[in-house]
Amino acid sequence: MNIHFGREICGNLATAETREWLVTNGIGGYAAGTVAGVSTRRYHGLLIAALKPPVARTLLLTQLDETIQYNDRFYPLYTNRWADGTIEPHGYLNLESFRLDGTIPVWTFACADALIEKRIWMQQGENTTYIRYTFYRGSQPLTLSLKALVNYRDYHSSTHNDGWQMQIEEIDRGINVTAFPKAATLYLLATQDGDKANFDWQINHTWYENFALSVESYRGLDDIEDRLHAATCSVTLQLGESFTVIASTQNNPKLDSKIALDRRQDYDRQILDLWYSKSNLATDNIPSWVEQLVLAADRFIVDRPLNDDPDGKTIIAGYPWFTDWGRDTMISLPGLTVSTGRVEIARKILSTFAKYVDRGMLPNLFPDAGEVPEYNTVDATLWYFEAIRTYYQATGDREFLAQLFPLLAEIIDWHVKGTRYNIHLDRDGLIYAGETGVQLTWMDAKVEDWVVTPRIGKPVEVNALWYNALVSMAHFAGILGKSASEYEQMAAKTKEAFQRFWDDAEGYCYDVLDTPEGNDLSLRPNQIFAVSLPAMDSVSSFPSLLSTSQQRSVVDKVATTLLTSYGLRSLSPSHPKYTERYGGDRLQRDGSYHQGTTWGWLIGHFVQAHLKVYQNPALARSFLEPMANHIQDSCVGNISEIFDADAPFTPRGCFAQAWSVAEVLRAWLIAVGC
Repeated sequence: MNIHFGREICGNLATAETREWLVTNGIGGYAAGTVAGVSTRRYHGLLIAALKPPVARTLLLTQLDETIQYNDRFYPLYTNRWADGTIEPHGYLNLESFRLDGTIPVWTFACADALIEKRIWMQQGENTTYIRYTFYRGSQPLTLSLKALVNYRDYHSSTHNDGWQMQIEEIDRGINVTAFPKAATLYLLATQDGDKANFDWQINHTWYENFALSVESYRGLDDIEDRLHAATCSVTLQLGESFTVIASTQNNPKLDSKIALDRRQDYDRQILDLWYSKSNLATDNIPSWVEQLVLAADRFIVDRPLNDDPDGKTIIAGYPWFTDWGRDTMISLPGLTVSTGRVEIARKILSTFAKYVDRGMLPNLFPDAGEVPEYNTVDATLWYFEAIRTYYQATGDREFLAQLFPLLAEIIDWHVKGTRYNIHLDRDGLIYAGETGVQLTWMDAKVEDWVVTPRIGKPVEVNALWYNALVSMAHFAGILGKSASEYEQMAAKTKEAFQRFWDDAEGYCYDVLDTPEGNDLSLRPNQIFAVSLPAMDSVSSFPSLLSTSQQRSVVDKVATTLLTSYGLRSLSPSHPKYTERYGGDRLQRDGSYHQGTTWGWLIGHFVQAHLKVYQNPALARSFLEPMANHIQDSCVGNISEIFDADAPFTPRGCFAQAWSVAEVLRAWLIAVGC
C-alpha cells in the first residue's frame, strides 16, 4: 500500500487536518503536524527535542510559514487557524498531493506550472530536523520565503508571550535562538545544492498571537498559543535545485542534506531488509501495510542511557505525549523487536529494565523530568516474564536466561510474601492487588483522587499473567537444570483457583474477584488473556486455565459484544457506565477511558485467542484487515491508541501507539504461521 493522497484529501481542510504525520529521531525527540499544515495540537512542531533523552521534550521550532513568489504572483504553502475561527492563509489549496516515502512525509505543491516538493525527516540519534524543498517543474525561477516561528516550552504546555524577549543572533548560514540564559540553543541553518549560498536571513522578533489549536479545544485544554517570528529566510531557486532548512540543538549538524536524506532512506531500507531476512516470508506475499508497520515499529524504540550502560534502550509508549512506561514496554516488546527480527534490542531493553526492579516490581513510569520511577503497577512485572519468554523462544539465549533467572525468582518471592500496594499471593493461589486511591492495572485512569476503575481485588488478567509467569518459570528452571517443583505446585494451585472466575450462567469470566463490593461480573476484555497467553501452550505439561468449551465461550462472547473494527471495547455496551464517545475535558476523557472506549492493542490477543479456538488462520487475519485502512487515517502509517466505542470508531488518544502497532504486527505474523 502506497500511502498517497491527492487533492480529494489535501484540498479539503476538514479531512486534511485530521491526517497527521510523524518523524522521530531514536532518542525521544520528534516532529509532527497535519497534512494540511495547520497546527491543531500543542504537540505539533518541526523540532520537539528530547533534551534529556528520551525525556525533557521541548518545542523549539514550531513552524515555517512558506510563501512562493512565481511569475509575479505569491502562493502561500502554509495554513493557520486563528482564535476568532478565521483560516488565513489557505495554503492547503496549493497542495497537490501528500505521500509517505518510507517514514518520510512528502508534500507536492502546485503553483501555476511550478511544482515544489517538501520533505521532512530527522537525523537518527540527534535533535535535528531537515526540511528540504525541491523545485521540480517550472518555466522560470521562483523565490521561496520562509518565516521561522519558534517557541521554547515543555511539549505539554502552551506559550503566551507576555513580552518575552529571546536572544537571536546571526551565524554562518543562519541564526541561533536562545530563549533565556541556560536554555538549549536552537540553531537554524540553511543549505543549498552545490554549496551555493544564494539565501538571505533577516532577523525579526515579532510575536504572532492567538493561534487556535482545535484538537486542544476538543480535549478541554488551553487552545490558544503565541509564537515568535524569529527570522525570515529567502532564496531564489532555479529549476531542479533544492534548498534545506536544518533545525537542531547541535551547533554543527550535517549540512549536506542530500547525504542526510540518503542516510535516512538507507536506515529505513535496513529495517525492512532485516525483517525480510528474519520473517522467512516471500516479499511478494507481504501486504505493504504490514511493511509500513515494520517501519512504524522502529519509531518507538529509543535510547535510555544509564550511568553504567550508555547504550540502554527503552520503548516510547506513544506519540505525541507518552514517554516510556514499564507496562507498555513489556507488552510492546515482542511485536516491536522480536517480530521485526531485532532481538538484540529486545535483550537490551530487558536488561535495561532489570536494573530498575525494586521489591519485586518493574517501574510503571519514568517521569518526564525526574530520575525516580513510579511503581504503581501490578501487571507490568508479570508482562516482563512473557517478554522474556518470547525473547528466549526466538533466540534460545540460555546465557541471558541464566543471568535473569535469579531476578525472576526474586520477583516471584516478593509476590508470594507481598509487596507495595497490597500486592500479594492469597491463600487460594490467586494474586490480590490494590488499595484505596491507587490504580494498578492497565485500566489506570485517575482524575485527582478519583480512580475510575479501581479493580481492587483479584483481576482476571493479573491472575492469567501470574499463571503464565509460573509456567514460564518452571520452563526456565528446566532449561537451566534447576528445580521446577515450587513453580509447578504454585501453578497447579492457581489453575485450580482460577475456576472461581468462571460464571456458568453468563458463559464468561468475572472481571475481578473479592472486591470490596464482592465479585465484579462486568463484561470486559481482560478475560481474553486467559485464552491467549501462550506459555502453557509452549509447555505441554501445563494445561490451559480454561477448558476448551470455556475458551470458546469467552472468545464468542468477546467477539459478539466487545469486538469492533479496530480492537476491543473496554466495557460491554449493556453496562450502565458504558460511554459511546471519548472526548471533552480531562474529567470526561479519563472517565470514559476504560468505560467502553475501544483499545487497538487488544486486537492482538483476540486474534491469538480466536486462532487458538477456531484454528482458522484466514478467519483470524480478517480481524486485522481494517487496520490496513486505518493507517491511512489519523497519523498516517501508524495505529492510534484508542477509538470511540461506537461506530464509526473515530480514532482518539495518542495518534501513534506502541502496543497498537506491536500487537497488530505480532498477531498478523502469528496468523500467517510465523
